[in-house]
Amino acid sequence: MGDKAQTHPGAAGRARAADHPASIRNVVLVGHSGSGKTTLVEALALTAGAVNRAGRVEDGGTVSDHDDIEHRQQRSVQLSLVPVEWDGIKINVLDTPGYADFVGELRAGLRAADAALFVVSASDGVDGSTRMVWEECQAVGMPRAIVVTHLESARADFEEMTRVCAEAFGADDPDAVLPLYLPLRGPEGPDGHAPVTGLVGLLSRKLFDYSSGERKESEPGEDQLPDLDRARDRLIEGIIAESEDETLMDRYLGGEQVDVKTLIQDLERAVARGSFFPVLAAAPAAEGARQGLGTVELLELITGGFPTPFEHPMPGVTTIDGRPRELKACDTDGPLVAEVVKTSSDPYVGRISLVRVFSGTLRPDETVHVSGHGLADRGHEDHDVDEKIGALSTPFGKQQRPVTHAVAGDLVSVAKLGRAETGDTLSAKDDPLLMEPWRMPDPLLPLAIQAHSKADEDKLSQGLARLVAEDPTMRLEQNQDTHQVVLWCLGEAHADVALERLRSRYGVQVDVVPHKVSLRETFAVRAAGRGRHVKQSGGHGQYAICEIEVEPLPGGSGVEFVDKVVGGAVPRQFIPSVEKGVRAQAARGVAAGYPLIDVRITLLDGKAHSVDSSDAAFQTAGALALREAAAGARIHLLEPVSEVGVLVPDDYVGPVMSDLSSRRGRVLGTEQVGSGRTLIRAEVPEFEIGRYAIDLRSLSHGTARFDRAYARHEPMPPQIAERIREQAGETP
Repeated sequence: MGDKAQTHPGAAGRARAADHPASIRNVVLVGHSGSGKTTLVEALALTAGAVNRAGRVEDGGTVSDHDDIEHRQQRSVQLSLVPVEWDGIKINVLDTPGYADFVGELRAGLRAADAALFVVSASDGVDGSTRMVWEECQAVGMPRAIVVTHLESARADFEEMTRVCAEAFGADDPDAVLPLYLPLRGPEGPDGHAPVTGLVGLLSRKLFDYSSGERKESEPGEDQLPDLDRARDRLIEGIIAESEDETLMDRYLGGEQVDVKTLIQDLERAVARGSFFPVLAAAPAAEGARQGLGTVELLELITGGFPTPFEHPMPGVTTIDGRPRELKACDTDGPLVAEVVKTSSDPYVGRISLVRVFSGTLRPDETVHVSGHGLADRGHEDHDVDEKIGALSTPFGKQQRPVTHAVAGDLVSVAKLGRAETGDTLSAKDDPLLMEPWRMPDPLLPLAIQAHSKADEDKLSQGLARLVAEDPTMRLEQNQDTHQVVLWCLGEAHADVALERLRSRYGVQVDVVPHKVSLRETFAVRAAGRGRHVKQSGGHGQYAICEIEVEPLPGGSGVEFVDKVVGGAVPRQFIPSVEKGVRAQAARGVAAGYPLIDVRITLLDGKAHSVDSSDAAFQTAGALALREAAAGARIHLLEPVSEVGVLVPDDYVGPVMSDLSSRRGRVLGTEQVGSGRTLIRAEVPEFEIGRYAIDLRSLSHGTARFDRAYARHEPMPPQIAERIREQAGETP
């Protein structure tokens, strides 16, 4: 780490194929939108020598050049990989979007990484969604560190941000969240603000000055020592508390001076096992500078303190038929097991799969087995196919740099996997395996679309299939009731990106139409109807008369048909015809054009003609009888009701419950979930929660989430039903 008090002259920054998992570090950057993650990635690449002083790669682009949509929207919308090299270690830096709509990309990054670097803005603080991600990492024991950015802001206060981070992230042990360095400020400028020009290492008691554009080491001044020593004592106590040497604390409290090398070793071990979370500071390099403030310290933390892939627990692996398979973690000579963590399309290369290798070694031009199971609820069909992979490469901005292989623990781009989708497993064709999928958020914002023109209609199906294959947080639905194509997304920004990709990447122009809710109809009271279909023209005529009775049934009963004809009034061969006719009419609806459910239709009587009666005639008579029964009865319009579970911080329970009530919701109960969170269960009509994914995020400042499941259909209020009938062209 930086407190080893050494600089790294001429570190080679261009990443290569790693030959051993011990020389790999996989780190994911996490933080809210605008916290400075992408800027930090560029600063790390500059310090590692992966880009020139202007921040450009060889083709003139930058490491953050990935997607034209990101340039237009001025924010990250997808996971990106930037590999750099430092001290002989290949660091795969995974940059994730901070906006909540793209949390699926964040989850993919967490799956691919072995440690997380939480990026916190000194001017904005820690938001609720970042705390939630911290808790997710904590639940699986992922090692974490914190880097404070935007120190150039007039409101920036590193010491205060350290306290805020300890409060937000160190609930169990605030002394496990401590700074390794203190910022050093230069002279005040004309605006009264003193810029941060360097860092003081607490363990080494060295000053690292970045004011010249490169890191220079010196001794701190006498006036800086009191603050340094106070912070240093607290850091040492925090490190010793995590030491595996149980005698070290007693020796330290007894006055023994602990060797700095021992402290650094204990610190690195504590960070790697996820029990100590250092706080660092960073800022981008000034124009023409070679190093950004704090970037050397960060690279040393990543290479020295973050775990190797050997220390990453192996996700669950089974055979194709579901039998558990025990594998040694990160065995380069073991069976091939790799996972597609991201799928994208390149206009020249085609489909590119970003793959994390968990076992074995992946080589170009070999045939692998591609397994995709467990995402059928998102429009991804289970599949097992053999495919020959194309070239392997390491992405860098818009470049793809060829590599010869990818060992266990590494990340690599694979070309020409035509059937592989995000979340799929790659394994040896003669030993096919399947990895347990990672948890994805449910898309709960419906986007109903239709092709803009006939030419678009021909391309729509393929474009949507590719879109969903790339992003498993989208779900494609072909609604049989409303006859709409619905793309379920995580939010408005997610939907906007989906539409933009359909247009720009797949050449499909679509129109967004109002999303329809699947309504139903039912009889409110018992009713009778007579269907008379008698026609005479040249040749055989048509003759069929039937009398029915309709009565309501409890919810969930469907349509029940009962035959109570006596005396052969309706010949036996025509009774199924009557049933077919009434069921067809029930499917078409009897009031506003929605399917009829939860009724018993009883055939009581009828008449037939020995020559003119037919199957078609009795089908028509049955339909007419049902329509006549409906014309004289009160018909309820039924709306779907969902059971909703909202997990919300305690501070927002009141506003959320009030909002649910305003949506005609019925709160069923609440329960405490962990510390400071409440699960609210309610039943809410689906009409009222079409945009709830957006509204809840706004109401809770991004800290709440919900799920929904269909419960039943029930009668809607008369005034709403009347409006629906008017829209359907019916008379109330």
